[in-house]
Amino acid sequence: MLAGLTKWMLFGLLMLTASVSAYSAPKTVLVLGDSLSAEYGLSKGSGWVALLENKLRAEKLDAAVFNASISGETTSGGRARLPALLAQHHPDIVIIELGANDGLRGQPVAAAQGNLRSMIEMAAKTKARVLLIGMRMPPNYGRDYTERFFGMYKDLSSQYKAPLVPFMLEGVADKPSLFQADRLHPGADAHPIILANIWPTFAALLKTK
Repeated sequence: MLAGLTKWMLFGLLMLTASVSAYSAPKTVLVLGDSLSAEYGLSKGSGWVALLENKLRAEKLDAAVFNASISGETTSGGRARLPALLAQHHPDIVIIELGANDGLRGQPVAAAQGNLRSMIEMAAKTKARVLLIGMRMPPNYGRDYTERFFGMYKDLSSQYKAPLVPFMLEGVADKPSLFQADRLHPGADAHPIILANIWPTFAALLKTK
């Protein structure tokens, strides 16, 4: 009986150690985004990427986050910049939060999707995992365009088995009080909600990489 208990205790300890090791191995995270990730109009340290870094530290998860987001960035800009960023940072995880500016400018969905596809494939060649952050367009862009735009993230996620946060502004987009005066960019109070939308999928990816 004692030997049996000891065996199961050792098994449990090994499983716990494996679980902890999956999280504790150092990771490098690259965030490639636009103004929604670049703290546009916010005090430094109040955007969701900075809040992500704080959460990683609070949970004692060993990950370095490099925020390469630029206000106004498009998928074509991200595609052009990504090779150098991959070579510089050698990330384990690449978070791609792009497409909103393509959509707001009425760019063809196929072009944005092609750029995102190229970025996913670039990351895959370096053995980095990709987390896609999805976006919706306002209804005034027309039902066909908004549905195709929103659907491109799901299509890419399915094709490349890339984890997806379908809509980063879930719980934010329908609350005008959470936006800055321009009505386009979320205010500081919105960014904890944005992180809460992203964290569960990111944490699962962090554990598996």
